[in-house]
Amino acid sequence: MAKAEAGIGRREGLMLLAATALAACAPPRPGGPAPIDLFAAASLREVMDAAVADHLRRSGQTVRATYAGSAQLARQIAQGAPADLFMSADESWMDWLDQRGLIDPSARRRLAGNGLVLVAPVSSPDAPVDLTSPTGLAERLGDGRLAVAEAATPSGRYGQEALTRLNLWPGVKDRLAPGDDVRAALALVARGEAPLGLVYATDALAEPRVRVVAAFPPASHPPIAYSAAPVRRRDGAGDPVAAQAFLDLLAGADGQALFRRFGFAPPPA
Repeated sequence: MAKAEAGIGRREGLMLLAATALAACAPPRPGGPAPIDLFAAASLREVMDAAVADHLRRSGQTVRATYAGSAQLARQIAQGAPADLFMSADESWMDWLDQRGLIDPSARRRLAGNGLVLVAPVSSPDAPVDLTSPTGLAERLGDGRLAVAEAATPSGRYGQEALTRLNLWPGVKDRLAPGDDVRAALALVARGEAPLGLVYATDALAEPRVRVVAAFPPASHPPIAYSAAPVRRRDGAGDPVAAQAFLDLLAGADGQALFRRFGFAPPPA
C-alpha cells in the first residue's frame, strides 16, 4: 500500500480538504439530530445521494456526503478529517484504516459489487471494441489516450489488472490519461477529450454523454466489492449509533434494492 499512498498528491488533498470543509459548514436540519458525515467513493455519488434523501425522509437526520477517490478519503480520515462513516470501492483501503484502528471492524459490511467497462463518447462510431485483440484497442484509441483513474485508486488497480490479464497492458501503459478518480476519467470521455475510458459499469449508466463499447470479463479482475464501516473519530465527536443506523439501512432490503436500481451488482461473497 506504500506505493498507493505515494500516488495521492498535495493538490488532490487540498481539494478534498476544501470539499470536506464545505460539507462540515452545511447546517443541520432545524430541531433534528446531529448530521452524519459520510465519506464515500466517487462512483457511489448517485446511489448515495438517493440513500441520503431517503434517510432524511425516514429519520429527519441529515447525512453530509463527501465524494472522492477511496484512497484520498482514507488518507484524509487518517489525518483526522471528521467522517462518521466510510464507504470504499475496494477492501484494501478499508483494511488500511482497520490496521490503524480507525474503523469499527465488527460493523464492517460489504454492500455492493460492480463491473468494468470501456466507454467512448456518444458522438464516436457505435462499434464495439474487441478486448481480445491489442490491435483493436490501439486502432480505436488512434492518436488519443485511454482515460483511467490514477493507480492508487481502486478502479485504477482493477483496470490495470484487467488490462494485464487480457494482455492489453503493454500496448496502453504509455498511452494513459490518468484522473484523480474514476469520475475524472469518465469526464474526460464525456467531454470528448479522450476517445476511450475505463470506468465502472455504473459510471457509464450515470453519464448520458458516453456509450459502452466493451465490457471486461469478470474473471479479468478481482471481484469489485464496496465495503463500509463506521469511523472511530479521533476528535471523539459524531454519533456512532446514528452512523450504524444509516449503514444498517444500506445493508437492509430497501438499501440493497436502491443499489440494484442504480445498476450495482450484489456484493461478492
